Amino acid sequence: MRITGYLFAIAVLASLAACTTDTAVAPSPSADTRTWPALIAHRGGTADNPENTLAAIQGALANHADVIWLTVQLSRDGVPVLYRPKDLSALTDANGPVASLTAAELARVNAGWQFEAPQAPGIRPYRQKPVGIPTLEDALRIIPANVPVVLDMKALPAAPQAAAVARVLDALNEWPRVTLYSTEADYQTAFARYPQARVFESRDATRERLFGVALTGQCEVPRAATHAGFELDRKVEVIERFTLGEGRSNFVARTWTPASVQCFRRAADTWLVAFAVNDAEAYREAACLQMDAVLVDSPQAMSRVRAALQASAERLDCSAERGSRSH
Repeated sequence: MRITGYLFAIAVLASLAACTTDTAVAPSPSADTRTWPALIAHRGGTADNPENTLAAIQGALANHADVIWLTVQLSRDGVPVLYRPKDLSALTDANGPVASLTAAELARVNAGWQFEAPQAPGIRPYRQKPVGIPTLEDALRIIPANVPVVLDMKALPAAPQAAAVARVLDALNEWPRVTLYSTEADYQTAFARYPQARVFESRDATRERLFGVALTGQCEVPRAATHAGFELDRKVEVIERFTLGEGRSNFVARTWTPASVQCFRRAADTWLVAFAVNDAEAYREAACLQMDAVLVDSPQAMSRVRAALQASAERLDCSAERGSRSH
């Protein structure tokens, strides 16, 4: 991410320094009364099993994930299937874009071809037990009805994929438990024609709101029922331009802070997600910020982290936690 301007560097550093002293948010509840952030299995749990496969979904459910996050593209015959990269060669034993094969052909591709065993780097167990690329319908049918699902749209153009996903959700009556996400703002437009669609605000809108709080101290309050997600920490390149050239500085900026969370909470029924939460320290910070959910790569590891915190009788020291991750 690039943000131009000398004042940004000062503002970010000031906001990071303030992380331990910001009292705008009410004190966190004690550990025994806290609602701990829900665990969202990123691509079904990309660190535990081959991502976006039925095996990943089943593993995430077995490891107590609360929400399943899945990545959607369209097959050549217009069927929503689960796969993230642009090319099949990134994860599978096939080549070319997802849209070059039919859903039936994708089901015969080994989506676990490149997956390495978490505890045995270099070992690829799914080369002997292949797992195919599933359809969205396949996935929704095996996820219990009480488990929410986030669908991340990865292909363009947006309109055909939105229509295909909508047909699946209509047929299975799945709109009530599904939330839609994309880094491409075109999907907010594409799903606007479906009044039952619940969609994350665009990443651009979330970014501007978060950095607006850091830079100006002003809060642009979102609409009621906004769903928003962003990383806890984000690499930022600051570019200062002047007459004879430019200067560059790199920072790891704190994005979700007590002040930015409070900004979002000024709207009713917001649902806030911290992305890339993959260790105990980050999960504790998300809990201190009172995030609703965290996006995790390993439900197996993070469910243990949450269980350990839930079992602890000690009060969570949120002021110490914010200070421990200051940059």
